[in-house]
Amino acid sequence: MSEVVYEETATMIAAGDLQSFVPFGREHCKNHPNAFNLQLRELQPASELWSSDGAAGLVGSLQEVSLQERERECWQLRKGCVGVREEDVEFEEELYAAGNVVVWSHGCRTQASSVYKAFTVDSPVQQALWCNFAVPNNKKDVEEEEQTVCIIQSSCVNVHTVTGKDFIAPLPFQVSNVWATKFGLLLERKNTATDTQLNSPGEPLPTVFSMLHPLDEIAPVVCKPAGMFEGSRAQYMSDCTMKIVFSCSQPSIVVSYDTLQGIHSVWFLRKVTHEERSTVLQCPAETAGTPLNFLTSNLRNISRLDSPGGSGATGLGPGASCPIATGSPLHLNALHSHHSKVMTSSPGIHSRIHSPSISNMAALSRAHSPGMAAPSFSGAARFNTSFHSPSPRGHHGFLPSPNSTMNETVLVPEMEPIIPDLCMEQLWSETITAGCHKEMNSKASKVFLTSDLCENRYLCFLVESHQQLRCVKFIESNNTSKLIFTSVTTIPAKDAEPLQNKDATLVLEACGSLVLYTGITRVSKVFVPGLLSPSFRHIPHFSTPLENVSTPANAGSRHLHRLNEAVMPSPVSALRSPNIKQHEGSFLEDYSFQQTTPFIHALRDPVCNRVTLELGSGTMVRICIPQIATSELVMKCLQAVCFILPKEVAMKVLVKWYNIYNAPGGPSAHAEWSLFVTCFMTLMGYNTERLTWTRNLHFEVPLSPVIAAKKARPSDGGSDEDWDYLLGSHYHRQMTFQPVCGPVGSSDSNSTTDVSSPSSPSLKLDTSAPLFPHIPALFYVLHLLYQELQLDGLQRAKASLLVCLLQQLARDLQLEEYVDLYWRDHPALISGFTETCLIDQALIGQMQRPSFLGTKPPCVFSWLSSCLRGEELPPFPYLVGICQRTRLLVLSYALYVIGDENATSTDVSKYLVKLTAGQKSCASEPHNRRQRSVKVKLSWESLAEQLVVWLTSEGFTLKDLESVPFGAALPIREAIYLCREQPCSDWSEEVCLLIGRQDLTKQAHKMTLVKSKTSVGSGLSFEPPATTEVDEEEDGMSDIIQEVTGLIWSQDLRVQEVRRLLQSSRPVRVSVVQLPEVSDHEYIEEKENKLLQLCQRTMALPVGRGLFTLFSYHPVPTEPLPVPKLNLTGRAPPRNTMVDLNSGNIDVPPNMTSWPSFHNGVAAGLKIAPASQVDSAWIAYNKPKSPELANEYAGFLMALGLNGHLTKLATLNIHDYLTKGHEMTSIGLLLGVSSAKLGTMDMSITRLLSIHIPALLPPTSTELDVPHNVQVAAVIGIGLVYQGTGHRHNTEVLLSEIGRPPGPEMEYCTDRESYSLAAGLALGMVCLGHGSNLIGMTDLNVPEQLYQYMVGGHRRAQAGASRERHKSPSYQIKEGDTINVDVTCPGATLALAMIYLKTNNRSIADWLKPPDTWFLLDFIKPEFLLLRTLARCLIMWDEILPNTDWVKSNIPQIMRSTFDPSEDINMETMTQAQDYITAGACMALGLRFAGSANSDAFESLYEIARNFMKIMSFAGTAAVQTGYYNLQTGLSMILLSMSMVMAGTGDLKVLQLCRFFHKRTGGEMNYGFHMAHHMALGLLFLGGGRYTLSTSNSAIAALLCALYPHFPAHSTDNRYHLQALRHLAVMAAEPRLLVPVDVDSLKPCYALLEVTYKGTKWYDETTVELMAPTMLPELHLLKRVKVKGPRYWELSIDLSKETQHLKSILNRDGVLYVKLRAGQLPYKDDPQGWKSLLASTVNHHNSGVRAFKPENISAFTSDPTLVSFAEFFCTSSEGMKHREDSQVLFSAMLSECVTQECPEMLPTYIAIEQAVGALRRGDMLQTFPLVQLRLVADLWDSRVLQGPAKRHIALLTSELLPVMKNMVDAALDAWLKDNSSVLRHYMRSEALCKDAPCTMLACFLVYRSIPCLRNSHTQLEGSSSLGVLLSRSSQLGIPIRDLLRLVPVLTGSAAGPQTLPAFPAHAF
Repeated sequence: MSEVVYEETATMIAAGDLQSFVPFGREHCKNHPNAFNLQLRELQPASELWSSDGAAGLVGSLQEVSLQERERECWQLRKGCVGVREEDVEFEEELYAAGNVVVWSHGCRTQASSVYKAFTVDSPVQQALWCNFAVPNNKKDVEEEEQTVCIIQSSCVNVHTVTGKDFIAPLPFQVSNVWATKFGLLLERKNTATDTQLNSPGEPLPTVFSMLHPLDEIAPVVCKPAGMFEGSRAQYMSDCTMKIVFSCSQPSIVVSYDTLQGIHSVWFLRKVTHEERSTVLQCPAETAGTPLNFLTSNLRNISRLDSPGGSGATGLGPGASCPIATGSPLHLNALHSHHSKVMTSSPGIHSRIHSPSISNMAALSRAHSPGMAAPSFSGAARFNTSFHSPSPRGHHGFLPSPNSTMNETVLVPEMEPIIPDLCMEQLWSETITAGCHKEMNSKASKVFLTSDLCENRYLCFLVESHQQLRCVKFIESNNTSKLIFTSVTTIPAKDAEPLQNKDATLVLEACGSLVLYTGITRVSKVFVPGLLSPSFRHIPHFSTPLENVSTPANAGSRHLHRLNEAVMPSPVSALRSPNIKQHEGSFLEDYSFQQTTPFIHALRDPVCNRVTLELGSGTMVRICIPQIATSELVMKCLQAVCFILPKEVAMKVLVKWYNIYNAPGGPSAHAEWSLFVTCFMTLMGYNTERLTWTRNLHFEVPLSPVIAAKKARPSDGGSDEDWDYLLGSHYHRQMTFQPVCGPVGSSDSNSTTDVSSPSSPSLKLDTSAPLFPHIPALFYVLHLLYQELQLDGLQRAKASLLVCLLQQLARDLQLEEYVDLYWRDHPALISGFTETCLIDQALIGQMQRPSFLGTKPPCVFSWLSSCLRGEELPPFPYLVGICQRTRLLVLSYALYVIGDENATSTDVSKYLVKLTAGQKSCASEPHNRRQRSVKVKLSWESLAEQLVVWLTSEGFTLKDLESVPFGAALPIREAIYLCREQPCSDWSEEVCLLIGRQDLTKQAHKMTLVKSKTSVGSGLSFEPPATTEVDEEEDGMSDIIQEVTGLIWSQDLRVQEVRRLLQSSRPVRVSVVQLPEVSDHEYIEEKENKLLQLCQRTMALPVGRGLFTLFSYHPVPTEPLPVPKLNLTGRAPPRNTMVDLNSGNIDVPPNMTSWPSFHNGVAAGLKIAPASQVDSAWIAYNKPKSPELANEYAGFLMALGLNGHLTKLATLNIHDYLTKGHEMTSIGLLLGVSSAKLGTMDMSITRLLSIHIPALLPPTSTELDVPHNVQVAAVIGIGLVYQGTGHRHNTEVLLSEIGRPPGPEMEYCTDRESYSLAAGLALGMVCLGHGSNLIGMTDLNVPEQLYQYMVGGHRRAQAGASRERHKSPSYQIKEGDTINVDVTCPGATLALAMIYLKTNNRSIADWLKPPDTWFLLDFIKPEFLLLRTLARCLIMWDEILPNTDWVKSNIPQIMRSTFDPSEDINMETMTQAQDYITAGACMALGLRFAGSANSDAFESLYEIARNFMKIMSFAGTAAVQTGYYNLQTGLSMILLSMSMVMAGTGDLKVLQLCRFFHKRTGGEMNYGFHMAHHMALGLLFLGGGRYTLSTSNSAIAALLCALYPHFPAHSTDNRYHLQALRHLAVMAAEPRLLVPVDVDSLKPCYALLEVTYKGTKWYDETTVELMAPTMLPELHLLKRVKVKGPRYWELSIDLSKETQHLKSILNRDGVLYVKLRAGQLPYKDDPQGWKSLLASTVNHHNSGVRAFKPENISAFTSDPTLVSFAEFFCTSSEGMKHREDSQVLFSAMLSECVTQECPEMLPTYIAIEQAVGALRRGDMLQTFPLVQLRLVADLWDSRVLQGPAKRHIALLTSELLPVMKNMVDAALDAWLKDNSSVLRHYMRSEALCKDAPCTMLACFLVYRSIPCLRNSHTQLEGSSSLGVLLSRSSQLGIPIRDLLRLVPVLTGSAAGPQTLPAFPAHAF
């Protein structure tokens, strides 16, 4: 008996981590404020609740609540995946639903649970589930997944996404169940009684529907059953006996159950193909095959037939008595039979006509904000009627009267059918036999997918009626579109749950015991501490696959009795067939037992390896199933073992190991390896008691769990006798030796043979052990694993554990070279092992010796070493997926050292050979030894780049590099160093991290950093200095980034000065001296008049301020935008008295401030950066309460359009604003929206604009009264939306609008000039730059028509639509039939300029020449001369030259020549013409060189400006002739041109001019001039110096609109040009400031840039040096931009390939991260570069090391590790006194690392120093450091051989390496001198004596690369001469250098030590 108990416990594992479990949602709901109240309200009507007598009634209802709540609660758990990165803790998520509340919570074992989201809905929750919807992404083709929670109520589905969108999708029918799939939701329709009556036999209704997105329509699902018959074509899923029981998204399958036949089927769920869709939709008329029309109608309207009250409402029982009741479906069926051709349908159709349709849902595009979805069905009212109406009365309204039926049916055809989205294709269904309907399967209560440890996958379903778990094995087909189901196996089970990450299933057997299965293999019972499992006699049970269950006998026995759980089974259990019989005794036996102790009733909620047990008592416990192994080494070994073994053997090994490891009271973690070795060797047939070293392992671990548990005293306090008794025990032998699959008897026979006398030396292997045949293969994979572990510094300690096992196997397999290799690696360790176990020669045949096991052991370090020496190599073997590090290093060396650039792609097989489990004998195939081809090697740089990029793609990081041994890592470090010098600008973030360029990494992950309120670029927060005065903040200019402006203009305070000039929020100073004769009253008037003059200036300031603060602010979504006040008061000194315009003393023009406050709003809005987070709600939130601020808000809207945010404003709001009819708001909105949609031809915006332009409306339309200025804005809007498109219709309309005549009647009489100009500008924009290539417009004669508008002539007849309008002439203006040139000329001139912009079309340009006779000159307004000159120069773009001669050349010859005094010349005309022409030319010059800061252009403009100022200052003849106004206009234009050229540079000379004009008020200085001067100031400091102007076509057009040379005379003047257009200058701004930011300190700094221009026809390719932060020239002019050394790491951005990278940098505030080189100081601290570390060492090179003071290091590097290294290792402290020499050495290393800029080499240098030190002291324990030194030496030699050219690589120019190398050589030579005999013994393969210095010998052999000579036939000893020796050694591959060291030993000791010095002298 005891044996049986042992055996049972032996296959039992302990579950850990027992916790009682209560769903968190239940706890939360108790405290949920709303749940209780809602439920009270539901249970009783309010009147009853309160009228019932007080407390008692409440208590009663409370009890009901809790009961009801308990019944309805449900919850599910899953592994946490909301926004979790891989390395985060894993956690569980719970979705709990009870009553009306759904709680989604997070929690894990280490933290308490917390609510993530909780939802309360209106009606009880039927089901709540997680579902991922695919949302198409507009930009890319990929679909994004949206994680959601779906809450199903009776009438609708609420969908809540993680991102915060909410949708409500109404349900057109009642739903029985909802399933989440890969594509969205599947809905199963509830079958109601009416279905059967409604369906005529031909047309069943679909039962399964899909919803791919909450905004999509619900569509029926198509199914495609398997089968050869006609039925296998696609059809709707309409079988109401089919119930879905499971759905899964990966793979995308659905499992269904047929309630009639009792069969489960598996379906593949996919999108419908086109053919299937058409098959289903073409519904043949004569056989009404699918009820399409009914379907559509029934879905789109909530049909009353499905409503809960509706079905029985009119008394339609099965025998309804009234066939013609109005609402009766039968009535329709009757009709149906007669008119089946007309109408194939049901009442739903009619109700469709009466009720709003749900299909509007589909019309709402998904892109709309979720809030828009709700209104689409008309509120809940309709639902209530159709759903919950208690009485039949409510329904009659829906259905028409019977006699109207026929007429309305005609409407049917308009309904388009609903197109199905998904198709279910049948993959598999259970086989079933005919005669057993009684014993049908019940529906599967659980379905899940699981896999076993060998990666077979199973679909399992639990059939409770048979208490079976059926496991169907399946495999994915090659294209993964299909699953192939192979075999079915049943496992007896009462309940089961999968453990996802364990590849296992937990099964609850009928008797109540828990058993763990992997796939279908039984692993063991699970022992739950605290729950006794009923343990009865244990009969081994084997799972029986159901091969075919078609024989009747078989089937009959199978389904003989259904076990009904509710009823106790009868004691007559013998009737049950043996298949069903539970193997733990009968139910009854357990039952009495179960009464007393808690028994496990069910399992639920598996997450990873945790699962909940429901106990009989109703409580729940959560347990945790243990891991298969915790030690990484054991895991790796198991992986390797399973990799090479056949699957079934591997499975046995894993199961055996799992049971031993997890036995109750099992081992602690440190004993895991010993346990593994014991288990593993036992399985191979070793007797682990007999081997000394494995016996010692036993002393660490109690093997027998049973005895360990029984001993009262703790198990570690035993004596040795106990152990001997235990180890000799029968149980122990049985435990260790029983083969898992062998016959039961074999264990006894083994035990008798093996208990021979312990003294017997021969230790035999048990050949019947399961792993015995596989020993060679296992040995080889473990050897490869050992090589892999050696390549990882963190795993190397484990390698020494593994080597004990390996040496034993190697000895027994008689692989001496392997033993030698292990001895070389661990000389001290291996010498201690001597035992070998004999394997019978006869039995060796039984072992399968794989082909790959050669005699020469693969050693990865020697492979790398020979690779460096350039020898030929066989490929290195590796295990896929296990030896990743080996693969990485081998291929890296192949790529970088051998220089084969295909090593990582096509030639992998040359360097690596994969092992596969099946290789038995492919030894015959010769190794394709690679010939070193003499192909041209790539340059090191390109190889290094390839290597670094490849390593990154393999996921290799700097952390991994640190764990690679220092020798092996050197070539990789060298490649990294090479790449760091000259990286590509387009490398990914990971590559930049690997090469240690944080500056590039930071640059690469540009998009992820959130900007703070005041920030430049990514994550740099530059706080503006806190100002003391409060007013300072309110001037609206506080967001200019001080740190950057401080670097750009470091010498002076010009930014403060600009702020002073542009501030409009403080009162102005009004200083008027009171003359004695002036009365007080007059004095007050005088002051107010003076203030009025000053206010002209104040009102013009906002236009400039908007440009100055452009895009400098990121608003906070919760605060409104601060708008500075426009302050029009003054203060009069000396008493600072207030002066106000509203005192009524003087006349102030009405509406004076309306436009200035509009501009003020624009200026405030333009501060918002385009990258900010702005949404529709925030825009509306800024709307001011007081009506007087409406103008400001109008400006704010326009500004939002200019920075692109207005597109986010909902259409609804736009409509709201426009209907208010506020003129300013309409202007701002129309201009804003159109500039946001620049050039998009957006239809909705076009419609919006057309309403405001009479010409674009049909002639018969109602005349709308649109204010004139709004029309102007709308016309410009058309130009913006259609910019550059050449749209034919708009061109035609705009062309005629330029010359729109006044009238009819009183319309269009005022401000006609601005309308005509706007039409001209808009026309120019539509055809921008098209020139003569206007497609399809030749009949419009655009240029000729424009020419006519410009010079005048006879008016043409109005064409087309507008003819009607202008029948009656204007009552106010008599124009006659000639064109009024004064109105049309400006627009036409600029239109020509824009259409032919930059085309250099000379014929058009000549039209625009100023006339060359005085007579004609008199006919032209001087202003128009300015426009013509400007237009002509813009067309002849390439001829504009930046000098004064070119400007003068525009003045016609007659003006330049000397006059004949006799001629009668009007001097005034001449001077005015000259000045205006000059101004026009200057403006062209400004546009041509806008934003270029071209010094020639600036100088010439400055000179002309000075001339003008001189003329003005002489109030002499010329000035009088020209007139002050004209001179001032010219000057303003020249000033604007200058600031265009110098835009964003803040040039001082221009600033002085602006300041000069700022001070001039009064006189002729009107509002318009001030506006011009302050715009110039704004452009000069555009965006605080971060922006400048572009010269693209679109920018020139914007500047022409904004800087139109006619400025308003006063603040309400819009006659010639709409003031709002002044702000369009913003559209020409582009960010071109490059700000270097130090990546370590994140502070902006100076850096030297080298900018290379592409060559053009004016200059060759040139390179200039700029000190950044600086404005870059326009990018299309540049070839590349480069950060120059030596201060910063070089970084080159090549613009010849693509400019996108640099553009994105500039758009993100131009932040270019730079990294200071070690040993350098930033320019700010060290402008001349005299303080750097290198500077000090250059002067006296040899004393460089001495000169380095470790204390100073902090000045040269910011790397904290280096600083602390200097602090602790390089400065003398108490502890370091005795190690002066090492201090000096460390200091030297540190200085070298810092100066060579390779701090990462410091650990390598230290490791080398440690290795050499240990070798010299002779205290080496293992030879590993010397292997690494050898690799370093090899790399060094290979680089020395390549000559001096290759030695620039800093890692190897070190002076340290040769010194260290010589030290090693000296130490080894010295050892050899004394111990040459030991070496000789080894080379003769003689045994070494006990006390031989084996460690040093091993070190010597390893470092000198001497191969193992045991099996070689070449004898090196006794060679007579050096020549013979060389020839022999070449066969063995010993490097000559090392051979020479051996010569004295090899050429006979007779020569003695005296020849020792001779050879090295020759050699070196």
